[in-house]
Amino acid sequence: MTRLFILILSLTFMSCKTNSTQQTLTSPTVYGDLINSQKLKEHLYIIASDSLEGRMTGSIGHEKALDYIENYYQEIGVQGGMPDNSYLQTIPGSYFQRGNDFPDSYNLLGFIKGSEFPNEVVVISAHSDHIGVRDDGEIFNGADDNGSGTVGVMEIARAFKKAEEDGNGPKRSILFLHVTGEEIGLFGSRYYTENPIYPLDNTICDLNIDMIGRIDPDKASNPEYVYLIGSDKISTELHEISEAVNTHYTLLELDYTYNAPDDPNRFYYRSDHYNFAKNGIPIIFYFNGVHEDYHAIGDTPDKIEYDLLEKRAKLVFYTAWEVANKEDRLSID
Repeated sequence: MTRLFILILSLTFMSCKTNSTQQTLTSPTVYGDLINSQKLKEHLYIIASDSLEGRMTGSIGHEKALDYIENYYQEIGVQGGMPDNSYLQTIPGSYFQRGNDFPDSYNLLGFIKGSEFPNEVVVISAHSDHIGVRDDGEIFNGADDNGSGTVGVMEIARAFKKAEEDGNGPKRSILFLHVTGEEIGLFGSRYYTENPIYPLDNTICDLNIDMIGRIDPDKASNPEYVYLIGSDKISTELHEISEAVNTHYTLLELDYTYNAPDDPNRFYYRSDHYNFAKNGIPIIFYFNGVHEDYHAIGDTPDKIEYDLLEKRAKLVFYTAWEVANKEDRLSID
């Protein structure tokens, strides 16, 4: 409790301190407040529209989603994260182990270079694919899974970009990583960690968002929550920063039900953060739990709780802000 109190005090101090590279570090709420429900909704009604046909890995609909994300990053000035500043990391179709005729697919990388420790990278990830179209032609829109995480990363990127434009850019670099192939076996994140654009030794943490737009029926009486998984498994400091950030900014209930080692759902192993965690990189998995429309045709954008999506995305932003702007690299224990 004492250490958590000290962390909360340090967050308050960080919001107004002066240092050699940033004349006046504005409170992060100036940028966190840019993440708003209306912008998230605008994006999600496109990402989860019928025209994208459920964004199956390697499909034309999925490529349309990636085009939309790339165009948005270009519009707001977030450069590509590949060595030539382009956005797409190509994954050969053969890598997905689904037959010789499976198409290539792509991870999409946006990047903001750190002002003091540019070689140290904070990853904010979400998978952009879903499960496509059923044989009878019904579309699985995947608004929550994982349109919600996708648009959350996009708006977190906009907030960090505005901070950079104002001279308050992060000390460490931020990689906005939209991975493919999650629904068919975590292939996109596995490919990235096997072929990293930024060395894993200098990857500080992965904050992974997978479904943050709906309410678990078990939480209907207290919808101001988010499930956190894995925050304490590699870095106690990351867990404590997360707790302090929530206390200071977002005041959500942080529910660790699915973090239990004996959790029968094994969610810790079922989203893209796991490919970072198994390489010893601290992670947090942000999740709203399953609901009646999980992997069903009812997962549509009209059912998203946009105010809650906004608050959960802000929690990720403020956590990334603190980790990226720490004086010392995040500790691993």
